[in-house]
Amino acid sequence: MDSKLIIIASIVVGVAAIAVIEIYATANQQNNLSDDLVLSQAAKEGSFASPSGLGAELNKEQWHEDPWAEKAKAIREKAGK
Repeated sequence: MDSKLIIIASIVVGVAAIAVIEIYATANQQNNLSDDLVLSQAAKEGSFASPSGLGAELNKEQWHEDPWAEKAKAIREKAGK
């Protein structure tokens, strides 16, 4: 019986410790934000969730052109693919 109580107490202490660490880390990050930060394009455009509600939340940032597309095409052609 005592071993069950020790295991349960250990789990409770562990969960509480993780919660305290998360709270501290979040507060620490918020306190260290500088005043000259600029939002990324994805943060400006926001996010959207899957229409079904089952998928991940994705950002609305558009994909940009691949700077290496021409070089990759030349290499594929050279390799015969």
